[in-house]
Amino acid sequence: MTALTVIVATPLLSAALLALVPGWRISAWINVACCAVTFAASLALFGAEPSAGAYFIVDSFNITLIALTAFVGLTTSVFSAGYIGHEVETGRLTPLKLRFYHAMYQAFLFTMLLALSANNLGVLWVAVEGATLTTVLMVSLYRTAESIEAAWKYFILCGVGIALALFGTILIYMAAQPVMGPGLPAMTWSALMEHVPKVSPDILNLAFVFLLIGYGTKVGLAPLHAWLPDAHAEGPTPISAVLSGLLLNVALYAVLRFKMLLAANGAAIAPGPLMMAMGLSSLLLAGLMLYRRRDIKRFFAYSSIEHMGIVTFAFGIGGPLGNFAGLLHMAMHSLTKSAIFFGVGHAVQVTGTQRLEGIRGLTVSHPALGWGLLLGVAAIAGLPPFGVFMSEFLLISSTFAREPLLALPLSLGVLVAFGALVLRMQQICFGAPAADGGRGHGSLAPLYAHLALVLLAGLWLPEPLVGWFRSVAALLG
Repeated sequence: MTALTVIVATPLLSAALLALVPGWRISAWINVACCAVTFAASLALFGAEPSAGAYFIVDSFNITLIALTAFVGLTTSVFSAGYIGHEVETGRLTPLKLRFYHAMYQAFLFTMLLALSANNLGVLWVAVEGATLTTVLMVSLYRTAESIEAAWKYFILCGVGIALALFGTILIYMAAQPVMGPGLPAMTWSALMEHVPKVSPDILNLAFVFLLIGYGTKVGLAPLHAWLPDAHAEGPTPISAVLSGLLLNVALYAVLRFKMLLAANGAAIAPGPLMMAMGLSSLLLAGLMLYRRRDIKRFFAYSSIEHMGIVTFAFGIGGPLGNFAGLLHMAMHSLTKSAIFFGVGHAVQVTGTQRLEGIRGLTVSHPALGWGLLLGVAAIAGLPPFGVFMSEFLLISSTFAREPLLALPLSLGVLVAFGALVLRMQQICFGAPAADGGRGHGSLAPLYAHLALVLLAGLWLPEPLVGWFRSVAALLG
């Protein structure tokens, strides 16, 4: 049994098992154990030879993302085990809902890992659609009017997006058929990369537009972002952590796979300008919208839109440095934003509100939580010596070197968002507490573990990881 088989099969089988386990305490820790098995198997991929079959592929591009997804899935399950204890105590979640929640959590991990390891365009599409359906069900878990409305908006907007992505996928298959013939080869990444220089560039161009808009909806790029703040605000906080930290990466990964096809066809359009335009618009819109948010989860949801805009811009400008910065920023955002949502989940539980005016002075009332959130916001704002600063510095440097006129709006967007984050950070962490506060629930270890990795990345990147990023940057063109 290969490591990839374990990675894909473990969450799928775990979902079926957890649907049958009645006790929420034991199911919470079974959830953690299953995530640990998946993460251990993902580490084994680093010692395996790259391989490609009809349906699955392991290469330098997806190994790091698979390991990152499994790791964040594990730490979020640890945070979730403590978080749901409070939800049970307050009566917000019943045992039946918790059984459903744990099963859907593993099903969600399964769909993301399947998408990242797929060597078939159709399997990729089905996996991303599956991720949409599982998260829709989890966003509506509380069954309030607001959560059902948020889930419905998520389903409609992302359903339209995934339909456009399906049309783009069909166009890719139509373009490949005259060259490769009908059947599986014309739907397989590894085979397509070998034959795509002979494929009609006109159909490729049209397909990429549909794919960028379709999968870009799942990335949360403006103007297709409207589902994301509602989904974060109304769903359980652990789901917000994996939505921001993982699902957005998976959707962008799909876009980048198709970008590689266009880059291998010399007659096709350059996808960079389209990606840079969507990335910049997302960055600028989200940076301005941060100042008007009054709900803490919506606030950090717009921060996710901002950072996915930065990553999309980085891959749009391309080149060795731009692609390297984009890959590093994807990893740093995943670790940092999930850590922030761990802290947000604790803060909401101890204060009893998601309103920003009700969350103040956490360093006084709950020092470990307050300082952890302070460090998380400082990291996501791009302050040194955290890894986000390093990736943003590399991107801005690359932009100044390659497209100086675009460096100004890029820097402006980063600074606008920085101002909003610093403003809210002072309110949340300092001053007189808004209430006497309750006790914390669960461990803060996942939060500090993520922040330690982000700090380490800002100070020193291991040479093997730098080698991985360089090899992928070269693949992306």
